[in-house]
Amino acid sequence: QVQLVESGGGLVQAGGSLRLSCAASGRAFSTSAAGWFRRAPGKEREFVATITWDGGATEYGDSVKGRFTISRDNAKNTVYLQMNSLIPEDTAVYYCAARKYPLMSVVSEGYYYWGQGTQVTVSS
Repeated sequence: QVQLVESGGGLVQAGGSLRLSCAASGRAFSTSAAGWFRRAPGKEREFVATITWDGGATEYGDSVKGRFTISRDNAKNTVYLQMNSLIPEDTAVYYCAARKYPLMSVVSEGYYYWGQGTQVTVSS
C-alpha cells in the first residue's frame, strides 16, 4: 500500500518558479514509477511528467517540456516537480501518482495510487 501527500503549491506570478513535493509512505514506492498530472478548471486531467523507479528515465507532456523537471529521492520516499517559467495556463490542481510497476506511463489509467492534489495558481 502506498499513500501520497503533495505539498508546495501556491500562488506565483508568471515567470516564477515553484517546487512541488510528493511524500510517499510504503516501501513499495521505491520500486514504483511515479508521475504528476494536473487538472485545470473545466478541463480534463492532463499528463505532466513521469519518472522510472530509479530516476533513470523521465518523460514530459508537450506543454511543460523544457520548463518542468521531475526527480525523485528514494531515500526520502519523495518525488519532486520543479516548475520554472510558469505561465497562467499552468494554473491547475497538481496530482502525484504512483504505479505498481517500475516503468513509466503517460496515461492516468496506468497509475494505482493518487494523492489529494495541491493547487498551483499562476497570475499574469
